[in-house]
Amino acid sequence: MPSSGFCRTHELNILLLAALYAVSRVLSRSLAFNESLRDVLRILHDEAGLTCGMIGIVDPNSGNLTAHLLHHPSPVSNVQYEPGEGVLGLMLEKPRTMMFSRVADEPRFLNRLDIYQPELPFIAVPIKSGSNLQGVLAVQPGTPDDGLLEERAQFVEMVANLIGQSLRLSLEVEQEKSTLLEERDLLRRTVRHQFGFDSMVGRSATMRRVFDQARLVAKWNTTVLIRGETGTGKELIANAIHYNSPRARSAMIKLNCAALPENLLESELFGHERGAFTGAVEARKGRFEQAHGGTLFLDEIGDVSPPFQAKLLRVLQEGEFERVGGSRTIKVDVRFIAATHRDLETAVDMGDFREDLFYRLNVMPIFLPPLRERIEDIPEIARHLLGKIGNDQKRKLNLSDMAQRRLAAHPWPGNVRELENCLERAAVLSEDGQIDVDLIRFPSARERRAPQAQRSAAPAALNPVSSPNPEADIDDPNLSEKERVITALEQAGWVQAKAARILGMTPRQIAYRIQTLNIEVKQF
Repeated sequence: MPSSGFCRTHELNILLLAALYAVSRVLSRSLAFNESLRDVLRILHDEAGLTCGMIGIVDPNSGNLTAHLLHHPSPVSNVQYEPGEGVLGLMLEKPRTMMFSRVADEPRFLNRLDIYQPELPFIAVPIKSGSNLQGVLAVQPGTPDDGLLEERAQFVEMVANLIGQSLRLSLEVEQEKSTLLEERDLLRRTVRHQFGFDSMVGRSATMRRVFDQARLVAKWNTTVLIRGETGTGKELIANAIHYNSPRARSAMIKLNCAALPENLLESELFGHERGAFTGAVEARKGRFEQAHGGTLFLDEIGDVSPPFQAKLLRVLQEGEFERVGGSRTIKVDVRFIAATHRDLETAVDMGDFREDLFYRLNVMPIFLPPLRERIEDIPEIARHLLGKIGNDQKRKLNLSDMAQRRLAAHPWPGNVRELENCLERAAVLSEDGQIDVDLIRFPSARERRAPQAQRSAAPAALNPVSSPNPEADIDDPNLSEKERVITALEQAGWVQAKAARILGMTPRQIAYRIQTLNIEVKQF
């Protein structure tokens, strides 16, 4: 028959094991660490019979131990222990378990909290995170020593180990959170500086007007339509408007409407439900939902088809839509910025662009001038771009006066994008970082071509090209859009897929232009 001592030990172990399980569940369920520690002290009192639980934290600056949490009706006062001061202070010098059968028998016990009974035992164990002492867990068994103090001390040590592990995780989470917040704030400052209106390049009168318009509209939720030729910096202005607006803390979501076929464009913008089409294995948010609370930038808005324009109009008017394959109406709070290089007024007259959508988008139009109309900005833009290229190449780049004059004399049909490509090409060819006029190179066909007579400003449909020159340069700024498409088709042997590659378009885009520009397709 088991002895009474064995039975008492067995009963205590069962009790402490249940309490240990409860402690582990509390510490693993939440990262609200202080709340978890309060629950741990409560479990020690209610389930393990260990009263007056106290958790002290080591101050990393002073090295003192401060009473942090206390399971007792008395509030925690500003009680501290210096290293070597009392029982708890000794643990700062030598982190090890301290236990004794009666508080009254330990002369080093200070009882500054004035809550521990002198006739009862006392246990204090170190709380460590790795090898570092982070604090102390102290408790008092609620009954006089029954010969099982050591078993209780071992249990408290296990609890302290669990607290130490959770503390380490909590500290890592807090450190990661702090790092992420610092990185976020740094990124915000960098973005605000990068897209700040004072940091934008361009001192010509036309660009100053553009910057002033963007600055004024940025503080409101007004829909903006940015217009200009390809490569003039429409996306840069859109960025500046968003990052200087009240929505700057939320996302700016971008989509080039000309980059996707219509069936994919709808799913990309509105999202889709699971099973909406083959391959839709799970529901997916579209760009509108992703931009909720922020800004949605739709580039090349003029290239979407009339049927899809009707769907866009509803979202602009009502702020609501349904995902592809879904019936639930989703409402969004989104600020719209659109951009296009097309003449939308002409597209409206031709029936290619909905008039109601045009007026819904054209609340605040901003027109970006082509680079050839602001040649006074070219030196400053060139220096800015060379600084950017030089940072990538990790060297200093210089542009000679003759090179600057050559840049100013070029018509720049590709605008700032072409200028950047030209300077990057020159930087690659420069061995010492000095860019002279001989490194400023353009396609030879453009250099050899004599100035062409000014073409009539009549609409392309009334001024067809009867005999296009297949040797012509499709980048010629004097070519109309219809002439560019016909020239590319001639060069591609009227194979639309090849012509699309020449023009940097998708097959859908060139097919749309052939239809809208009334181009008669040759059959071979």
